[in-house]
Amino acid sequence: MGEKAVPLLRRRRVKRSCPSCGPELGVEEKKGKGNPISIQLFPPELVEHIISFLPVRDLVALGQTCRYFYEVCDTESVWRRICRRLSPRLRDQGSGVRPWKRAAILNYTKGLYFQAFGGRRQCLSKSVAPLLAHGYRRFLPTKDHVFILDYVGTLFFLKNALVSTLGQVQWKRACRYVVLCRGAKDFASDPRCDTVYRKYLYVLATREQQEVVGTTSSRASDCVEVYLQSSGQRVFKMTFHHSMTFKQIVLVGQETQRALLLLTEEGKIYSLVVNETQLDQPRSYTVQLALRKVSHYLPHLHVACMTSNQNSTLYVTDQGGVYFEVHTPGVYRDLFGTLQAFDPLDQQMPLALSLPAKILFCALGYNHLGLVDEFGRIFMQGNNRYGQLGTGDKMDRGEPTQVRYLQRPITLWCGLNHSLVLSQSSEFSKELLGCGCGAGGRLPGWPKGSASFVKLQVKVPLCACALCATRECLYILSSHDIEQHTPYRDLPASRVVGTPEPSLGTGAPQDPGGMAQACEEYLSQIHSCHTLQDRMEKMKEIVGWMPLMAAQKDFFWEALDMLQKAEGGGGAVGPPAPET
Repeated sequence: MGEKAVPLLRRRRVKRSCPSCGPELGVEEKKGKGNPISIQLFPPELVEHIISFLPVRDLVALGQTCRYFYEVCDTESVWRRICRRLSPRLRDQGSGVRPWKRAAILNYTKGLYFQAFGGRRQCLSKSVAPLLAHGYRRFLPTKDHVFILDYVGTLFFLKNALVSTLGQVQWKRACRYVVLCRGAKDFASDPRCDTVYRKYLYVLATREQQEVVGTTSSRASDCVEVYLQSSGQRVFKMTFHHSMTFKQIVLVGQETQRALLLLTEEGKIYSLVVNETQLDQPRSYTVQLALRKVSHYLPHLHVACMTSNQNSTLYVTDQGGVYFEVHTPGVYRDLFGTLQAFDPLDQQMPLALSLPAKILFCALGYNHLGLVDEFGRIFMQGNNRYGQLGTGDKMDRGEPTQVRYLQRPITLWCGLNHSLVLSQSSEFSKELLGCGCGAGGRLPGWPKGSASFVKLQVKVPLCACALCATRECLYILSSHDIEQHTPYRDLPASRVVGTPEPSLGTGAPQDPGGMAQACEEYLSQIHSCHTLQDRMEKMKEIVGWMPLMAAQKDFFWEALDMLQKAEGGGGAVGPPAPET
């Protein structure tokens, strides 16, 4: 065999299983074009090293061309090199199934954008991103600054992030950022929309505490640290017992009676009261941590998340149920349209909302709220004076009402008198919808407002995931976590508009809110009462807890009052009759 036989043998050994790496050539084309070269001939380490210099967007696009490049672009070694290039100081790649890929995408997509209301510019401006931040998980704007929490528990303090010149709010390009604290789990401030009231920042963090003074042994304990938002100085600290671990903190109430609600890992709610007017005084005192009534009277409930404003708190359980606390009669009337079940002497008693399906997340404004269920449907309730419910009219709603033309939102936000929804318009674009009062430029492009959700004139970033609005600015947080997505389900055919409802005998009954277990608990509480009068009062409380409509609750309360009057006060009651 001569020298020409060597290329022929090499051609026979090459198998092009990947169409994008070059199609198989015919015999005549092989003779005319000589020896073809395939990228699969290169060592995998060399290919991974070459493609690691690509931008993240190009690398993701390359991985969608064929199976070979998908496997190469999905290796952790490639994403480790990219992550080191994006964040050179990152030492820990985090957790998850694909830790380096998740870390690289988090650092590539992180960004905080804002748009001033009432200005001529209709595009978002991007803030200065801290290089040490491992993605953006949460943010909170205050009067002059912005606080950002990343995915490894580092809380950043962007000092002087906003400046006001001639009535226009602008980003200060020479923005300085400092690390406020590490090991943070969550943080909260005054829940009112006006950032002027956000004087203190409450941070839920984990700290190492010495077991015995003078020894080196220590254990992790949760604590709440209070910082001044103007300077970032810590003014107060509360440390809890190491056996109690928390995951979320919210605030409710006035400055003199500020209630801190803490959610444990087991789904229980604890509260303590702090006087903010005395936090800047150098003194030490003991605060009492008490179990909230929603966890005391309903021990079977496991709260998954909670949200609050100045006068009310909303709890979402792990089974998708929603319970409400309202502390003022005015807000209660706006939300439910009646004061029938409001008790001014017992404002912490939770009320259950009547909902058709499991709730995934919610938003709470001053006197209205929004809920999103597992099928991606949006339900609004409360005051609708400015059309902030998005139902197309300005009639108040005392019960959750579905907004039928909106489905599968990314996030939902409710403010003082307007609401915002971030939705996916197509595969590669997102849009921002809003309704309610448009004064002051709150709804860009709709200065007169709208009673229905309309598309706002805002260019939304591709990886936008959260939003917030103040009196002056609209903020949008950009971040993409490959391990977190909203688990929406397809709506069953029986619940689609236009299809008949199935009979009661077909299919297994659904119990999304755990009502069967709740009813057993209610019965045990009724049996524990010794007099008929106590049983009637307990039944009235249970009716207020159950997820019934307002008309149904009024019916049961009137019926129980009639029975109480007929019995004439009630006397001792013997043991209950045996069940048949």
